[in-house]
Amino acid sequence: MWMDERAEFADATAITLGAGTNLIGDVMDLGTARDIGQGHPTYLVIQVSTAFAGGTAMQFVLASDAQAAITTDGTESRHYLSDVFVDADLVVGFEIVVPLPMGDVANSVTPYERYLGVLGVGTGTHTAGAVNAFLTPDPKGWRSYPDAQN
Repeated sequence: MWMDERAEFADATAITLGAGTNLIGDVMDLGTARDIGQGHPTYLVIQVSTAFAGGTAMQFVLASDAQAAITTDGTESRHYLSDVFVDADLVVGFEIVVPLPMGDVANSVTPYERYLGVLGVGTGTHTAGAVNAFLTPDPKGWRSYPDAQN
């Protein structure tokens, strides 16, 4: 998998958050509102590096805003909203890989604003948990299968 430090939101960033919506890690300054990847597929990857505990559930959001401190009150532009995962699912090695929407206004997709980041929507107060979150043009797709299992 191809990674770039400047396309990274979180690197083993601790998620010890109370209930509600919170910004996780850093934001990416796109310089201007634009299509990410310039017409090439780009993927959001979120990996659990430390198992979640103490809370009940977590949902991840890729959001953008006109300000670097991305709002968490619902006025931010939301581009991806994950399923809600219970803490028992968020163990080391858990991974989400999703293609980003292109941000094409003509196709009724919410356009990207200048600052891009990942939000966590937590239920309960998480006392443990950490994630890696980044963008990549080349997600891993190779998987090992047992013999004779096509």
